[in-house]
Amino acid sequence: MAAASESEPRQAAKRMRLDTYHEDDNSVSLSSADTEVYVEPTHPKEMLEGLNRLRLNRALCDVVLCCGGQEFPCHRYVLASFSPYFEAMFTSGMLESTQERVTISAVEPQVFGMLVNYAYTSEVSISAANVQALLVASNLLDFRAIREACCVYMDRYMDISNCVGINCLAEAQCCEMLAERSMDYILEYFSEIYQQEDFLSLSVEELAVILASDHLNVPKEDMVFEAAMLWLDKCPTRRQNFEKVLEQIRLPLISPSYRHTVIESLDVVKEYQGCQRFISEAKDQPFCKTARPRRTTVIVMVGGDDSSEVFDKIEIFDPLTNHWKTQGRLPMDACLPATPAMFKRGSTLFLADGLDYSVNRGMICYDVDLNSWRAALKSAPNPMNKPRSYFSMVTLDDYVYAMGGPWPSIERYDFDADSWQLMEPVDLEAFLASIASVSPAALEGHLYFIGVQKDLRSISKVAKYNPETSVWTEVAPMHNPRADPAVLTLNGKIYVIGGLHTDSANESNMRNIENTMECYNPKTNQWTVCAPMQVRRVGHCAVEVDGKIYILGGWDESHRLTQNIERYCEETDTWETVGQMPNGRAGFSCMSVLLRKDCKAIVDEYESNYAFYDDYYYE
Repeated sequence: MAAASESEPRQAAKRMRLDTYHEDDNSVSLSSADTEVYVEPTHPKEMLEGLNRLRLNRALCDVVLCCGGQEFPCHRYVLASFSPYFEAMFTSGMLESTQERVTISAVEPQVFGMLVNYAYTSEVSISAANVQALLVASNLLDFRAIREACCVYMDRYMDISNCVGINCLAEAQCCEMLAERSMDYILEYFSEIYQQEDFLSLSVEELAVILASDHLNVPKEDMVFEAAMLWLDKCPTRRQNFEKVLEQIRLPLISPSYRHTVIESLDVVKEYQGCQRFISEAKDQPFCKTARPRRTTVIVMVGGDDSSEVFDKIEIFDPLTNHWKTQGRLPMDACLPATPAMFKRGSTLFLADGLDYSVNRGMICYDVDLNSWRAALKSAPNPMNKPRSYFSMVTLDDYVYAMGGPWPSIERYDFDADSWQLMEPVDLEAFLASIASVSPAALEGHLYFIGVQKDLRSISKVAKYNPETSVWTEVAPMHNPRADPAVLTLNGKIYVIGGLHTDSANESNMRNIENTMECYNPKTNQWTVCAPMQVRRVGHCAVEVDGKIYILGGWDESHRLTQNIERYCEETDTWETVGQMPNGRAGFSCMSVLLRKDCKAIVDEYESNYAFYDDYYYE
């Protein structure tokens, strides 16, 4: 009883507080509090679970989708909310927008049930058994996320036995990225693929596309012909279309004895005049369009030193074979610094000639395909306006920009006009103290300058310059201050790799060598820290080949010149060691170049028709 009597006053007090609150809405003062948005993180999941529960109970469903004799009760607004296909069907006044039952054709009922279930759960199980049907159905019904997931799945499990089938499927479903990646796979591993059943089942048009590619990776053109013969022998009725296939084979690159003893003796060649015409062209016009050699991407290395000598060799690294070869040497009278400023145009390298500030010899040109120091494209570029040494060059929008060494200025070269033009006066702290250690990058209409030193201290400052407006802009700083990093652009981003981090002017320059890498996205103006290299480096070189970043040489943390080569994969954010350089070195230049294979015939033709040798030709 006592407890009951005590509760009555409390209940009366509670009623009084409620009455008071209703009478005076301002009884609680929160005038200084900010507005806050409350977000319940479990709400989307709970919403989907509720909608799916209603569907399974056939509650509030307003349409029944019929597929292959099976029925799927659904809510129109759920399907229309993320599928443009169903949005158009249910909102544009079509007959289906009011029908209680709608038939879905050209889709397997089991696969359609998986898509409906995905609409209500956000989950789908992709396997080797269903990925093809899922891709076709999701592409038809515009389930874009599922379509992309299927493409990623097939890309992940691509191999020599299925890449041709994946390519055909991707082309049929207009999956451009998957089609491109599968075609790259076919071209790269052609020597292992051309005997696979899928390859031998290609149509003549599909086969012609593959055989026509400059990027077909074959040791000799004979292999391309052998692949064509295997395809021909698979089905005798293909003989009438063999002319279209033979046209893609680069017959001038096949030895005359092989052409005569093997190809010319074939009945299919004797039977069709078009085939005979291609054989005749290979004999009489050995430098016709079909004499263009295949290409492979290689890394060309120029210059550098090992503290005792400056290297004068031109050396080439093939990432596919991990093989090095010496291509040639620098011209005997060239006056190049240990780290030559270099840019490329096609397969031609342009190197800055001149070691000290009084020398102004302009550029020398090296044709990688022909292994020749000659005037390439047209004459070598005219001299720059300012004599420079230990400077940098980058290409942007068909112009070449030279900067530093030691002038706080930028000038650019116009290939059409064959002239150098000094850009507008550059301020920005005397152009970052004449950029003695700054690494430039070119991206989306701007020149970026990274790796600044101030009072012998590395700082994280990054600036970009618009050459069309002569405007400087400071962008987000790097996470790690560094000087002399390797810099390159890949997929619309800038990667900054390694370098020196010095906090004091008295510090040893070799004490704080970085192995870190960070990536700048100009769209978000943000830096992202990536996986670090396996080896700390400065004085190294970075180059991109087939979407991968290769890092070569430089000084390591033990103050030794490393021969190590590492490769970075952007998709997995991982590094791996892929080879060794012939010599440890630092301060060299590298470029990736599409190199023609089997170029001896072209070289012989070039030398027989063009007897001139410029001052830089090296014998």
